[in-house]
Amino acid sequence: MSLSILIVVPTLNSYSLLPTLLSSLQSQSFLDWRVVFIDGPSFSDHKNWLNSCCLQESRCSWFDQDPALQGIFGAMSQGFAHAHSDEWVLFWGSDDWAASSHVLADALDVLRQSAARSLSPDLLVCRGRYVDVSRSVMGRLSVFGCDGFLSAARFRQFLFLGLTPPHQATLFGPGARQHLSSYSRGFRLSADLDYFLTISRSPQLIVQCLDLNLVHMGSGGVSGKQTCRRLHEVCKAYIRAFGWLWWVPFIFRYSRRVLGLLS
Repeated sequence: MSLSILIVVPTLNSYSLLPTLLSSLQSQSFLDWRVVFIDGPSFSDHKNWLNSCCLQESRCSWFDQDPALQGIFGAMSQGFAHAHSDEWVLFWGSDDWAASSHVLADALDVLRQSAARSLSPDLLVCRGRYVDVSRSVMGRLSVFGCDGFLSAARFRQFLFLGLTPPHQATLFGPGARQHLSSYSRGFRLSADLDYFLTISRSPQLIVQCLDLNLVHMGSGGVSGKQTCRRLHEVCKAYIRAFGWLWWVPFIFRYSRRVLGLLS
């Protein structure tokens, strides 16, 4: 069974970070990947780097971000449209990189094994570790569930308990894109949470969780600096999903964060 991966990377004047991401992909034992950079209104130095990168690495290409699709999640929605019908999609930031040289191969081996058992997931949720890039310090491991398959109902229960898959460590399959192939324009920082809550309403959804540390994720992003807006958007997403019970996942979510900091 032939499988391939598209990595969508929104960028904005972040070319100094991209060599780490790119080299982590070029060192992969799995070769059938490609990268699409969706670039905001960056300066010429950044665009020159993208041009040079795409000339040297045939598996890379870049496109200007559609002004109608603003922000990181707008760029990610645009990236969905670049996926081939049989590709699995990863969304990485400029400051993310593969956790080891064999993680893509490991993830796709699991997908092949699942397909051989006629259990083809729509989402493959792995793990990611946050990294303070400025200090080169490893942070918390983002975990969602345990090895195995989740029905849509069970997936939604996990979300209700305040758990959220790290989108950087989640592979979006063709089936997931048939259910939902864009992020809501009503969110700047928490559209990933809203996406998972929305797609969990699809009764035929199949989610597979895998105990694999797929990606190292830079922890200095925009969402970490706009706490009030992020809290507001998290509330909004939970209200859309659970109505007056929104406070239950909200409390669980941030209780887990506090306990994680204390442990």
